[in-house]
Amino acid sequence: MKDTDIKRLLYTHLLCIFSIILSVFIPSLCLENFSLLETHLTWLCTCSGFVTAVNLVLYLVVKPNASSKRSSLSHKVTRFLKCCIYFLMSCFSFHVIFVLYGAPLIELALETFLFAVILSTFTTVPCLCLLGPNLKAWLRVFSRNGVTSIWENSLQITTISSFVGAWLGALPIPLDWERPWQVWPISCTLGATFGYVAGLVISPLWIYWNRKQLTYKNN
Repeated sequence: MKDTDIKRLLYTHLLCIFSIILSVFIPSLCLENFSLLETHLTWLCTCSGFVTAVNLVLYLVVKPNASSKRSSLSHKVTRFLKCCIYFLMSCFSFHVIFVLYGAPLIELALETFLFAVILSTFTTVPCLCLLGPNLKAWLRVFSRNGVTSIWENSLQITTISSFVGAWLGALPIPLDWERPWQVWPISCTLGATFGYVAGLVISPLWIYWNRKQLTYKNN
């Protein structure tokens, strides 16, 4: 494992973190009364768009899983459409899971769905960028000892940390603190965001710390 690969991973993750920072500051310059809490749904859409765009650009530029075979235009279009379908399926699946775990079924349906969108942005979009619409590859990466690169290692960490952050963010909701950020799903989306950022910071550091012990099949 080369240190340059770890540095490239770190720079990529820093740009992803920067995209989240931009999603907070740029809309506040363009939209009146924009804030993270007062216009939370607007921020969710903005953050999802920024993070998705940066992920797409970075993976197109960095190409961590570049293939030696040149695919046709029809193959690329089909792959893109499949990725869009997978993303929508992820959003609807998360929405159903949230409702089953106690989220309002009808009253706050838009809020619940946008929470599903932002969580899919933090988890499903990186998987689609790195692995494509390949369920076998997804199962391999998230199984024990199934990763074949540092990029897949970081994908594991950021995905798990996003889920953990979302789960921890739900804990304060039932408490009678009567804080503005306890309104569904603000604390959950903030928890998922902090979890995603934590994963982006931790994964390169963890990989660098364990670089001598990590071995991959394709190395």
